[in-house]
Amino acid sequence: MSGGRAAASAPKSGERLEWIDAAKGLGILAVVVGHVWTRGAVRDAVYAFHMPLFFLVSGYLFRPKPTVAFVRAQMATQGLSYVLWLALLVAADVLIEGARGHRPIFHDWPGDVGRIAFGGSELRGPFTVFWFVPCLIVARIVCNAIGMRWGDPRSWAWVAIALCSAAFAYGVGAMTDVSPLGVLTVPMALVLLWAGWLWRGVAWQPWMWALLLPIGAGVLTFGPPLNMKAGDYGWPVASIIGAAAISFVIFRIARWPVLGSAPVRWLGAASLTVMYLHVPLVHYLSPYFGKGVLLAIAVIVPVATHYLLDSNKVTARLLLGK
Repeated sequence: MSGGRAAASAPKSGERLEWIDAAKGLGILAVVVGHVWTRGAVRDAVYAFHMPLFFLVSGYLFRPKPTVAFVRAQMATQGLSYVLWLALLVAADVLIEGARGHRPIFHDWPGDVGRIAFGGSELRGPFTVFWFVPCLIVARIVCNAIGMRWGDPRSWAWVAIALCSAAFAYGVGAMTDVSPLGVLTVPMALVLLWAGWLWRGVAWQPWMWALLLPIGAGVLTFGPPLNMKAGDYGWPVASIIGAAAISFVIFRIARWPVLGSAPVRWLGAASLTVMYLHVPLVHYLSPYFGKGVLLAIAVIVPVATHYLLDSNKVTARLLLGK
């Protein structure tokens, strides 16, 4: 299992694929829906694939780079923005809950500094999605280190690593849901990064509809929801395969003119800002608005915030990781 076909089809450094933004737009819309409708069939269907999709996208775009430079870049961009967003939203929670006469989530100072630094499973309520970015950073660093040694995702070495990582993910996830900085999910995230990277070298064939659609439909209809943050990956192996099947279908339909339209791409380009901001908006505004209005607010306000931040070099650098 060697060769250069996957590398040959890799996007050039700095190249932006419009369909990738569209896929992320569809994915982040699913994430917001799953946090607005917190129970029921819609929520369960969204939780069957929404977070795996983002790891698969990251893997699709993966290009191995020198390790030290890669780590520095991750810390200076996504790492820094994670710390700043978390600090801003902790401060906002103190102010908002104080104004409403409620106790803030973090109110035991300086003791809560340790909980905030622990991150991951200690971050709930408006901070619940903050496990994702540090998990992604660590998984990317691990993937890059392995990729610098074995640069072809089709190699037997990568297959063995992915199988061992998946087995470890299921084993640890069954034992605990304690997750400092989201690292509990790193082993499964590594598997998904590898799968996304591997998929980049696959040429789409019409018969894939007949394979992927039934698998995805089966998982959406009958499968349990995934909770990657807590190390719960649904049915062993089957749920992750189903999540990948759904995600690869989304990758394909994101190329269609309607689903890949400019508004969907804009949403995808702003997906990380939406990830950080949508849960706080839903958390604080849910007593005052219905589900449909909440969904609109949780999409429109973060997108507008993203492009406002992007218009300034300093805020784009600090909060958007640019």
